[in-house]
Amino acid sequence: KNAIQVAGEQMDVTVEYRNPPTGDLADMARIVEQAAASDPDGIIVTIADFDVLEGPIADAVDQGIPVITINSGTIAQSKALGALLHVGQPEYDAGFGAGERAAAQGVTSFLCVNHYITNPASVERCKGFADAIGADVTASMIDSGQDPAEIKNKVQAFLSANPDTGAILTLGPTSAHPTLAALEEESLSGEIYFGTFDLSEEIAAAIKADVIAFAIDQQPYLQGYLPVVILTNLARYGVVPGNSINSGPGFVTKDNIALVEEFAGVYR
Repeated sequence: KNAIQVAGEQMDVTVEYRNPPTGDLADMARIVEQAAASDPDGIIVTIADFDVLEGPIADAVDQGIPVITINSGTIAQSKALGALLHVGQPEYDAGFGAGERAAAQGVTSFLCVNHYITNPASVERCKGFADAIGADVTASMIDSGQDPAEIKNKVQAFLSANPDTGAILTLGPTSAHPTLAALEEESLSGEIYFGTFDLSEEIAAAIKADVIAFAIDQQPYLQGYLPVVILTNLARYGVVPGNSINSGPGFVTKDNIALVEEFAGVYR
């Protein structure tokens, strides 16, 4: 929301932010329909659920309204809807980028702590990392569940059975926090290369303490900011990028954590 406001001011255009207050997808579909009915110069929308939003978004495109999709959803889904482009983070590429960092440190094996394994995007994150370091994702990924105690126990069990594990990848604070506790209990904090998706105060503290090497940030600010700039230039000059845009992965490390914290919640 901040990004959209900043871009609107910089481009000198009117931008309306509309969001279903309860997160209800049917409400979101109606919001897209209402937005299209107002005949705007463009619509920016997340593909929170392809099946629910497919009709309203495709209808807007059919009306000749330029649409840019952001955040959730994939480039393939965005193309299927007829959108101009998608601004987001390809999950496989994010995992692969994380794995490249680990590979540069000599890592050849890892544990992926997957706390939402039923979501295909989570597996893509683990698979990207595995491919980057040349590991087998099936043997490296655990279905940790979301209970902190259970996650901690499963991480400890895996490390006990696989003492040569070279790295750990967690997919967000839900799995990162119990994993930090597991490493602390096993006196392994800072001994295993550790990367995670997303940020929290606890993750930031671990980055500063050299326990976590990096956190992957999909940079939602760019997801809000860039589409406003793109649609403005399209309306004014008829120019538009030829491809979708990867807003992430951005990597938060000890080198830039201070700047990230300074702008957290506003520009990060």
